[in-house]
Amino acid sequence: MSDGVLRKRIWGWFFFDWASQPYNTLLLTFIFAPYVNEVIGDGSRAQAAWGFGIAVAGVAIALLAPVLGALADTGGHRLRWIRIFSVLYVLSAAMLWYASPQDFDLYQTLFFFALGLVAMEFATIFTNAMLPDLGPPEAIGRISGNGWAFGYCGGLVALVLMLTLFAESGETGRTLIGIEPILGLDPAAREGTRAVGPLTAIWYAVFMVPFFLWVRDPRSAPAPRGAVRKALTDLGGTLRRLPAQRSLFAYLASSMFYRDALNGMYAFGGIYASGVLGWTVTEVGIFGIIAIIAGAVFSALGGLADSAFGPKPVITVSVIVLSLVGIGVVTVSPTSVFGFPVAEGSGAPDLAFFAFGALIGAAGGTLQAASRTMMVRQADPARMTEAFGLYALSGKATSFLAPLMIGVTTSLTGSQSVGVTPIVGLFALGLVLLAWVHPQGAESTRQAT
Repeated sequence: MSDGVLRKRIWGWFFFDWASQPYNTLLLTFIFAPYVNEVIGDGSRAQAAWGFGIAVAGVAIALLAPVLGALADTGGHRLRWIRIFSVLYVLSAAMLWYASPQDFDLYQTLFFFALGLVAMEFATIFTNAMLPDLGPPEAIGRISGNGWAFGYCGGLVALVLMLTLFAESGETGRTLIGIEPILGLDPAAREGTRAVGPLTAIWYAVFMVPFFLWVRDPRSAPAPRGAVRKALTDLGGTLRRLPAQRSLFAYLASSMFYRDALNGMYAFGGIYASGVLGWTVTEVGIFGIIAIIAGAVFSALGGLADSAFGPKPVITVSVIVLSLVGIGVVTVSPTSVFGFPVAEGSGAPDLAFFAFGALIGAAGGTLQAASRTMMVRQADPARMTEAFGLYALSGKATSFLAPLMIGVTTSLTGSQSVGVTPIVGLFALGLVLLAWVHPQGAESTRQAT
């Protein structure tokens, strides 16, 4: 393969991150989540509902992700699966337009949001599994980090477009730059903010074009007869052998907890700021811009650190930083910062939360990119898609647990601050289990044998 063809393939692969990032940026965290909080009008109730909705999506992903990965390894056609889930992603995101404040249906809204989230996660399994085909092992960390940084840039551009042209303040009816939403959208019906669903769908459809034009899958042979049965049999064998693969088993367990905690931070950051600090959609969006810029910069820097030192030290430092941030977040309220009282109307709580946003973006982006690289090191190259199915399973097997725990804790205590405390414990568990992960993973095991 020529350098030009490989470079184009890498850039095509990058475009998946660019295209799909707005689902996390605009819907999961910074625009749609605080909008739901505003419509419901009760921060604790909104946080609990959001937690239960994401928990349902997590259960579906946990059950199906490893099966899909095993099936793809048996029969190929990873691009075909990506196309299928891309259609589901686009349709689900577009349906969020109907979350009107005048006739808000919470269950319908959560259904389509969760369905799109499932579709995005399933598509990500297959694109992640293509990472080893994009370069030699020593270049994978840099490629993964650059791809994540590129995705963050896509999320940033989409967020800026939403804030300046579409998302209106519930109080003024105007966007961040002081205009009414474009295209004649009605501020009273919050049509500018609700346009986040169709915008996310259109964004994905447009920017996946380079991916489908430039990325080619070497595993494109038709699935043989009995592929489903063989996939399930192979998956069962993989799960039975997993405890004997100490490093891989420890890594999957570790990442299961720390990625779940990080996803909890992302999923509840917008609703938390909206409910606890009283931020508007616009203010949460500015918070998002800061987090995304930090994430983009540090994803690239983290990729360099990954290539120089390996992914394990990068993961360790990132988890420690995020743990400290998790502790800090619950100490911030309109009347106190880090447990110290502040004067009424003080800007200190807002400034502290903006700083936390930058740290979450920086450490979160670095952690996700390095985690993807670590999975490549731990996995059997012959069964990479199945491995990333297990990786998705480890990331989602307890993903319903964090939002469920947050939902239940918030419902029982009536406090958003107390409700998010399970995140800190999950980070701690992930950090402890990381001690049993070998930096070279499967490669070191094969060399030893």
